[in-house]
Amino acid sequence: MIGVISDTHGLVRPEVFEVFQGVEMILHAGDIGHEEVLRTLETIAPVVAVRGNNDRQTWADSLPHSQVVEQGNLFFYMLHEVAHLDLDPAAADMHAVIFGHSHRPMVEYRKGVLFLNPGSAGPRRFSLPVTVARLTIKDAIIHPEIIQLQPT
Repeated sequence: MIGVISDTHGLVRPEVFEVFQGVEMILHAGDIGHEEVLRTLETIAPVVAVRGNNDRQTWADSLPHSQVVEQGNLFFYMLHEVAHLDLDPAAADMHAVIFGHSHRPMVEYRKGVLFLNPGSAGPRRFSLPVTVARLTIKDAIIHPEIIQLQPT
């Protein structure tokens, strides 16, 4: 199982620890907010992260704007803003595109490729839900699940 999170903007909510319990990896799709977020998530599982448009501080200089992650025989293309997608994921044999930015959770398939935005797990924005996602992989098929957090 893979945990997917985005737009934390410096906040790791306590509910994330429960929802991500047992994940093998965490993908952070940008707007991390502070390097401490990554260190905190690494106490749960290894983290792969990309830089968001608000990650402008020196600590974020080493983060890529996009990244390919391989898990088993599946390939995930990560970036913060899907509008900046610079390849055809189907032609590039990607199985999923992981992104954030809009704070709106989304699961959609385009040309057989999963497009997943886990939404925002950071400070609540407008009336949007606070969400993360989990990916369960079984028989080389990705099963996405958006999970709404109930902030205390």
